[in-house]
Amino acid sequence: MQNSETFLANMPDIQQAEHVLHEVFGFEEFRSLQKDIIENVLQKRDTLAIMPTGGGKSLCYQIPALIFDGLTIVVSPLISLMKDQVDQLTAYGISASYLNSSLSPQEYESTLDKIRRNKLDLLYLAPETLLKGNILNLLSGLKIECLAIDEAHCISEWGHDFRPEYRQLSNVTKRFEDAVILGLTATATPRVQKDIANSLGLADANTFVASFNRKNLYLDVVTKTNALQQTLNFLRRHEGESGIIYCFSRKQVDQLTQDLNANGFNTLPYHAGLGEDERTQNQNAFIRDEADIIVATIAFGMGIDKPDVRFVVHHDIPQNIESYYQQIGRAGRDGLQSDCLFLFSYGDANKIRYFINKKTGEEQRIAEKHLQKLMQYVEALQCRRIKLLGYFGEHFNEQNCGMCDFCTGNTPEKEKITVPVQKFLSTMARTEQRFGYNHILNILLGSRRKEVLKFNHDKLSTYGIGKEFSRPEWKQVYRELMKQDIIVREIEHKSLKLTPKAMEILKGHQEVYGIIEEPVQKARVKSSAKSDIESLDFNRNLFALLKEKRMDMARNQSIPPFIIFGDTTLIEMSYYYPQSNESLLNIHGVGRAKAKKYGDDFLRVIKDFCKEKDLDERSKSDTHQRTKKIKKTLSRDSRPYQVGQMFREGKTVSVIASEIDVKEGTVVNYLSKFVKAGHSIPSDNILEASQLGDPEIKKVQKAFDDHGYELLRPIYDTLNEEVSYDQLRVVQLYTMVQDHT
Repeated sequence: MQNSETFLANMPDIQQAEHVLHEVFGFEEFRSLQKDIIENVLQKRDTLAIMPTGGGKSLCYQIPALIFDGLTIVVSPLISLMKDQVDQLTAYGISASYLNSSLSPQEYESTLDKIRRNKLDLLYLAPETLLKGNILNLLSGLKIECLAIDEAHCISEWGHDFRPEYRQLSNVTKRFEDAVILGLTATATPRVQKDIANSLGLADANTFVASFNRKNLYLDVVTKTNALQQTLNFLRRHEGESGIIYCFSRKQVDQLTQDLNANGFNTLPYHAGLGEDERTQNQNAFIRDEADIIVATIAFGMGIDKPDVRFVVHHDIPQNIESYYQQIGRAGRDGLQSDCLFLFSYGDANKIRYFINKKTGEEQRIAEKHLQKLMQYVEALQCRRIKLLGYFGEHFNEQNCGMCDFCTGNTPEKEKITVPVQKFLSTMARTEQRFGYNHILNILLGSRRKEVLKFNHDKLSTYGIGKEFSRPEWKQVYRELMKQDIIVREIEHKSLKLTPKAMEILKGHQEVYGIIEEPVQKARVKSSAKSDIESLDFNRNLFALLKEKRMDMARNQSIPPFIIFGDTTLIEMSYYYPQSNESLLNIHGVGRAKAKKYGDDFLRVIKDFCKEKDLDERSKSDTHQRTKKIKKTLSRDSRPYQVGQMFREGKTVSVIASEIDVKEGTVVNYLSKFVKAGHSIPSDNILEASQLGDPEIKKVQKAFDDHGYELLRPIYDTLNEEVSYDQLRVVQLYTMVQDHT
């Protein structure tokens, strides 16, 4: 058994995670909560992470997977997403694969072989695949370090996307007792979060809840008048950009697709009525930028990881706030500003209510509650984020978000509406709170309809006292009463009921303020809020050339363009004009593997453009070399610091190992930490710790030169598993010291 010092030396820590973040993925810093979650996972503490779509959930298990010695399993219901994620990881030089029904028998068997031979860092599985006996038996014989359960809300009956097979995962988590469990989801109310933790046996798990506020999404709710024309006007502001339009029915999807194509837009449909092959082809065309727009029912989007979706349009009302939040979350995953347009009409809300009325009991009550919450969001006369984030239990108290129609437009002024409210409430009271909105309105307007006469409600003192207002104006009064919880709608019989607040108003003890005029669409003033990258005055012409190069390369490799480089990366290239591989590594999203694989092609485009336009490279002054970014101060009492000083004094690795009673591999680990903390050591004596001959060392060095020295797995595989990890770490340390000299 290794002694405690050896154990501590081999324990993964956040410093290694930062190194992987910079050198492999090319990112300068962690996003909100990523660092805390990763550190928690590395310390083998079960974790529940609630992070918004686009918040960087994937890195929370991908980075630990590259630090752990064993296998990380990722459970996901999104079969179409697995291939994109594996392709993306492969582009970063990471060993990953997946098992699902989309694979041919030969591909499936090949992946099983990789699993048996411990050739993978990450394995993506659908829950039904993981639950198969042969797969469980195979995995049970391996060292499983982490079990990451993505879309964890699917495990909860209270969630919007419940899947029964997810409930069975609790049995799997018990089977892999040594694996840390990481549950991840983008949409979970406090109740769903509790249900996830209970179902997965994560009662003692650390829970991290990031802000649900997607600051880069512009939220706009517009009254639907002429849906096609409104959609066309919106799309003309997003010419050539990627976007998704959601419709209520298959028929609407087909009709709108036809209309948009007739108006010159590159559009494809997606719904369950299409054949599986056609759906797959259309989705792939969208992901690979061969089609700009997908018009879809809610069947589309769960498996989409396209970072540069610039807009989402709700042509029709979504089913609930969770669905709405999840769907708009497919826009702007790269952090750049994106537009979310919601075309709303009460007729669409009635369609949803029609289906709710077909439900019974508790199911109907929950559906009605979801619709009411959505209506509160639509009808709110305040910042959109207050109601949206409030639904998920987050208090938003900024005075102006700068990224919604109300905060960038003209908010209507409220006026005193106590008298019409009292008339409405009094009519409800005089009819014993047994009727719905339309009946109350008919009494107020003095209608002679048979329902009014049948109950002798034409004899009431409130009959006809509301003629000074039109039906639309009374509709606004009703909306204010519902919004302000002055009345409630009884679900089973649809009758209106007075709340205690209503009784105070009827007694004259409380005034009511609201909007009685029917709201008109406000003049939209687009926010100028931009991310740091968007604020760069980058060269649009160079950006277009780089996108063209990216598209050509993607087509040749049959992969989505964003897997090569995202728009944020191309924007920085188009501003800083990097002229060398070293400068390229300072660009956001360029890790060493991608720089090696794609760098020369993009540098050639940049150099040719700069030569023609007489442009010089700009220094990215706010970006230091990544090796400096990961410096971590070591205490003088720490073992890595002491070992570093001993090595500086001329003691060899073997001598140090003997003196402090640890293995030589542990000394090499200590020295690596010493160097990563920014200290220097002489390179001359490092290779003395290696048992490799000169020809073998040169082979290893060439492999590091080709793949970078951050990850050992690609090196181990390249050398046909003939060089042990301990020996690779010695050459890795030598390469690192040479690189930092």
